[in-house]
Amino acid sequence: MPGLVEEPAPVLEPATTSATFAVAQQKVSLEIDPVTRRIEGSTDIEIAPLSEDLKSITLHCRQAQITRVRWKPKQVIASDFTYINAYDALDIPFVTTAHQHEQLKRRLPDGEKTTVEIRRPSHVQIVELAGYTTSKTLDGKKKDKLERLFETIHVYIDFVVENIRDGLHFVGWDTDGLRYPHFYTQTTGSAAIASLFPCVDSIDAKHLWEISIKTPRTIGDAFLLHAKNPKSAAHLKLQAMSEADKALDLNVMCSGDLTDEIIDPNDPTKKTSSFRLSAAVAARHIGFAVGPFEEVNLAAFRESDEDDRLGRNAVPVHAFCLPGRTADVKNTCFPLAKAMDHFAVEYTQYPFTSFKLCFVDDLLIDHYDTASLSLCSNSILFGDQIIDPLYETTRELIFALASQWSGIYLTADQPNDSWAIIGIAYYMTDCFLRRIFGNNEYRYQNKVAAQKICDRDTGVPGIFYCGQYIGLDRFYYNFIALKAPVVLFVLDRRLLKLNASHGLARMIAKTMRDDVGGKISTNQFLKLCEKAGHTKLETFFQQWVYGGGCPIFAVSQRFNKKKLVVEMSIDQIQYKSDQSRDEPIVAKDFIREVKEHSNEVFAEVQSCFVGPMTIRIHEADGTPYEHIVEIKEPRMRFEIPYNTKYKRLKRSRRQREKVAAGTIEDPAAEGADDVLLYCLGDILGTDEEKREWRLEEWTPEDQERMNQESYEWIRMDADFEWICKLSINMPGYMFVSQLQQDRDVVAQYETVEYLRTHKAHRYITTFLIRTLMDERYFHGVRTAAAIALRAHSMGNDGGKGFFHLRKAFQEMFCLKGSNMTSPNDFSDRAKYLVQCSIVTAISGIRDPSGRAPFGVRRFLYEVLRYNDNGENDYSDCFYVAALIKGLGEAVASAPLRDTEDLMTVDEGDDYDFLRSCWSEIERYQRRDGWIPSYHNLISVMALHAKFCLDKADCIPKARTEYLYLSQPGNHEDIRISSFGYLFDLGYGLSSPYLTYFFNTYVTERSPHTRARLMSILTKFVGSIAIGDYNNPNKAGEEIHDPDTLVIEQQDVSTNNRKIEIDRKVTVEGALAGLKQDLGGDVAFMAGVWSAVLSPRISIEEFSDLLTLCSKLYDAQSSVMVTVKYPRWMTYGGVEKIKPVSSNEKPKLLLKLKYGSIRTERKPKRWQPYAKPTQEQRPKPILIKRDSSITPKVPQESRPKTVIKIRQGSMVVADNRQTPAPTPSSPAPSVPTVSMSNREGGSIKLKLKFNPKSRPNGISTTNGDAVKSP
Repeated sequence: MPGLVEEPAPVLEPATTSATFAVAQQKVSLEIDPVTRRIEGSTDIEIAPLSEDLKSITLHCRQAQITRVRWKPKQVIASDFTYINAYDALDIPFVTTAHQHEQLKRRLPDGEKTTVEIRRPSHVQIVELAGYTTSKTLDGKKKDKLERLFETIHVYIDFVVENIRDGLHFVGWDTDGLRYPHFYTQTTGSAAIASLFPCVDSIDAKHLWEISIKTPRTIGDAFLLHAKNPKSAAHLKLQAMSEADKALDLNVMCSGDLTDEIIDPNDPTKKTSSFRLSAAVAARHIGFAVGPFEEVNLAAFRESDEDDRLGRNAVPVHAFCLPGRTADVKNTCFPLAKAMDHFAVEYTQYPFTSFKLCFVDDLLIDHYDTASLSLCSNSILFGDQIIDPLYETTRELIFALASQWSGIYLTADQPNDSWAIIGIAYYMTDCFLRRIFGNNEYRYQNKVAAQKICDRDTGVPGIFYCGQYIGLDRFYYNFIALKAPVVLFVLDRRLLKLNASHGLARMIAKTMRDDVGGKISTNQFLKLCEKAGHTKLETFFQQWVYGGGCPIFAVSQRFNKKKLVVEMSIDQIQYKSDQSRDEPIVAKDFIREVKEHSNEVFAEVQSCFVGPMTIRIHEADGTPYEHIVEIKEPRMRFEIPYNTKYKRLKRSRRQREKVAAGTIEDPAAEGADDVLLYCLGDILGTDEEKREWRLEEWTPEDQERMNQESYEWIRMDADFEWICKLSINMPGYMFVSQLQQDRDVVAQYETVEYLRTHKAHRYITTFLIRTLMDERYFHGVRTAAAIALRAHSMGNDGGKGFFHLRKAFQEMFCLKGSNMTSPNDFSDRAKYLVQCSIVTAISGIRDPSGRAPFGVRRFLYEVLRYNDNGENDYSDCFYVAALIKGLGEAVASAPLRDTEDLMTVDEGDDYDFLRSCWSEIERYQRRDGWIPSYHNLISVMALHAKFCLDKADCIPKARTEYLYLSQPGNHEDIRISSFGYLFDLGYGLSSPYLTYFFNTYVTERSPHTRARLMSILTKFVGSIAIGDYNNPNKAGEEIHDPDTLVIEQQDVSTNNRKIEIDRKVTVEGALAGLKQDLGGDVAFMAGVWSAVLSPRISIEEFSDLLTLCSKLYDAQSSVMVTVKYPRWMTYGGVEKIKPVSSNEKPKLLLKLKYGSIRTERKPKRWQPYAKPTQEQRPKPILIKRDSSITPKVPQESRPKTVIKIRQGSMVVADNRQTPAPTPSSPAPSVPTVSMSNREGGSIKLKLKFNPKSRPNGISTTNGDAVKSP
């Protein structure tokens, strides 16, 4: 995440390329006024020269105004320095349009524009010292060598920061809003901290820090200073606050340890908090937050024996939150103290003295990690009544703690090495979560992540190269966070095979304990792994770290009775490097595709993945035999020896019935050797249960065929050492044996996924429902079985999937012998997850025409209507949200049919049922308005259901409701959903809606909300680019009845058809279509340009909007400016130009045929020209102020004047019939812009500039700048 890894921003390069000095320590003093958003500060930087030729030092600074620089504390004369605030260049002094995007893009802060160069005065001497220094080699060994050392010198810089745009975010200090006022350092890029004070913002520049922050003592004191005017915003805010809120202390949370907190003796309304960091960290890992925070001691959750064992070595863990969130913090963060102790014991000592979490509003991401302090979003907090976000939120918080070791203390050597830092932190997190949630959860989550990697890793560079693109798009960080932990998990499996005592955990611990210089590279990490495993791993890293893509294996097997071997063949298939470019572009990923195309981001996939694979064959006697084969080629053929000399007979039906009835109690008894072989999924075995559940058993022919097999099943990649897709041509009953007899949760999950994708068969639902009903299965396997049953609800097997799902729900969650749902009881988390999965599975059932059957709609409606959560200790908001979402989508899939064209109407296709569903959804939405659910989740899903019904024309248009709910004052999730539905319903091309959307974006203060609004905008732009914005069937073509004759008329040319295809699969075609469809939209152009010129957006948002403009509009190096007429200017052509006397001061005089004009840019310097007499002035024309009355001037008699501007002169040329210019006075060449004179009003000048020059003004002959008013 930002802050953990080095983002490849060019702003960091200039100060780090020079090796003439290093920073030993930096002291920063800040005085922050949150009401005016102003910072006054100073910094003392202790410089260690590396050469006696040090002429100057270069620091990063991109927002502050430097007032004074000194090399001594009491020096009066300021030192010479060069600094230009790059943000000032973004303020345009004239009116521009979106066509000037290229001019603004050149003004973006880069390396040269975001540094301050301070030249060393001659009286500051560099004193050389003698001594040894200790350095680290690549393998971590210490090496003493003699180097030249110099005495440190101090640089004192005073600065002021006003109109803060980056680096600091203020919440609740405006007159609108009822949130508690606070502010904190905001991550908007790698140079965020350089926006607050000068520093060396490089990941390599680690040093000690001392930070002092001076703030108002209480919230009331902050506003009281600016509340003298009764009409001021501060006074109004102060009047609206209660006395208790005014008295809330503003507590300062900062990286490091609090050393003292002093009340200002001169002003008791202010206080100064000082902090010191005991370990050297980079500038980007400094952060702080100020607000009325309450403290929660998380160390109190330690067990008593842990406290006794750790003693003084126990690290304090504290959390800070806004008033009213203490209970949520305790429920969310209680595992952190245990995780702290686990990391300190398993890896190395905590690098700092304490750890703090501070929960704030509007954080752009879930958590932002700095040294000993993690800023977390309030949105991830949940109370003790919420179950669903338990695993995900806990994982993110534990990752924030693990980042203190891998991310803050241990950093990446280069941006490409970021995968190692992120991967190690997530690997540490997952290993700890295994202790809390169990090994099954650990393996299940890795298997699900591996499937996601196989789906996404098409056309994506390797995780090593993704590190340099983290700043390009958030997708690359998320992809690294997904793939890197799984790669390390696979690496750990291989290391443990080679050396059982040296796994990846021990290697990580050794890396941190050996102190490898505070940073690690991929090459260094490779050598450490090879040393731990005593083997070469270049091939592994080349495939999974440097390379992209995942292999696809197609395995075939056959038993050779003559040789008593299993003949196997493994064919490997790879995605080609350009294969993903032929896939359809997704609208929400369009902007990322454009960035990748512009930056030439392509993946190189190797032709063949190689390495060991474990094959486990469960032979006839029930014994598993493991065989390791080496994959070396895309097509492998090999033979595996068979070990069993006889065939074990299967249990008879009578034996299975005895086991199910419990008559065989002792597994060691005679005749019970195979009891454990059928320990899972052997429920619902009686004849009565089979008839009731409509179960199918193996036929005698199937039993005979199974008995003839020489082995039970074959398990490929039994040790989970590959991230791949794998298919094997085993018979279905072998997969069933694996599902029922293999104890590995990964093997069970793979079998369920195979049954889900298998063609319909009458046996499949039987085994899936038994898996779903058997509580001994892991909950992830049971939920996967419920989703698999949905795939077999409308097949050739009679559609028993829906029957089994409904029957399972009635059996587990309804009153006995009734279809009435029982009161909710979510005390069993696994059972609750199964309940939600059944509802989700049923809501997705569709017939071949895409309609949800009436039984599905009726089931969802009744469960939602009779849902009872009165006796439940936990909230049912997620469960109700799933019901509302499923009901809305199901009803929308089956809109009311036209009874005039049909002889009959299906049950449920009447208006009464639709009205009942709509009323039930609105009832829950109204209840959520009075008693809000977690994040207003029920209201959000109710809006989604209404959107589906609205899109299907089942209910009246709800755009008025969407507009109302999108306004400020509603919950952020509701606002974002409303905006998204307005665009999805087709209102995005309407000028009023576009204006409203961009006005909201420009005035929105929350960066998190703006980022979500930008996601909606990019999805809208992407859908227009690929031509799907007005297409109701975005998911694919319509599915027609096979018995229906469909006649399609080709009404477009082949060329147009090719263009439509290209815009869906190629970036070039999509950009051409986007420019054609949206480039001429005036409202969109005005809206996006108003967002560009907004002073509230960050530099990253500014850059993204300019990128969008560059793809939509042609760049122009000219701009239209408006100039007021002189009060007595006349119309006419040029008669002559009076030359300027060389004795007089320069002045510009234009004499027209019917009058004269004078131009005075600086009256104090230019002598005014004598006004013409009254006879020479034209008579005024009186025109009534009526738009319908215009002066009647013949077209041919309307004079047009062209002002041609060039450097050093201004000439007015006549467009009427005038003689050609003489050779002595040739007409100036372009740049020119025509200006049409009209009766009254203003004229417009179109100025064209040299693209390499800044359009700050036009120089005249005397050097004065001519600027537009």
